[in-house]
Amino acid sequence: MASSSLFADDSPSFSRDIAPIFMSRCVACHLTGEEAGEIAIYQKVAWRNLVNVPSIESDLMRIKPGDPAQSYLMLKLDGEHLDAGGSGSRMPSNGEQLSQEVREQIRSWIREGALDN
Repeated sequence: MASSSLFADDSPSFSRDIAPIFMSRCVACHLTGEEAGEIAIYQKVAWRNLVNVPSIESDLMRIKPGDPAQSYLMLKLDGEHLDAGGSGSRMPSNGEQLSQEVREQIRSWIREGALDN
C-alpha cells in the first residue's frame, strides 16, 4: 500500500534528504560554480546558491520556496525547462534522470518552504 507521504511523520530535511542527492548526483558537474549553470552545489554552499537565487537561464528563481512549479531546478530535473524559456538539457545531463520518487522528494521539500534544515 502506497503512503501519501514519502516521509511518514516528518517533513523532508535539506541536510538529511536533499543535500545527499545533490552530492551523489549533481556535484560532479556543479562543484566550483565555473561549470555549466554557474552554480556550485557542494553541501556547504548548495542551499545558499539555490534558494531565492535567480536562474541565469530563465526568469525564474533556481528554487522558489513553496512553489516547485516556479522553481527552475525542478523544471530542469523534470525536463520541462525549455517551456519556461530555459536552455540546455535536462539534469542531470551526465546520467539517468532522477527517479520520480527522488524528484518528488525534492518537490516536497520546495513545497514545504525549502528550509535550510
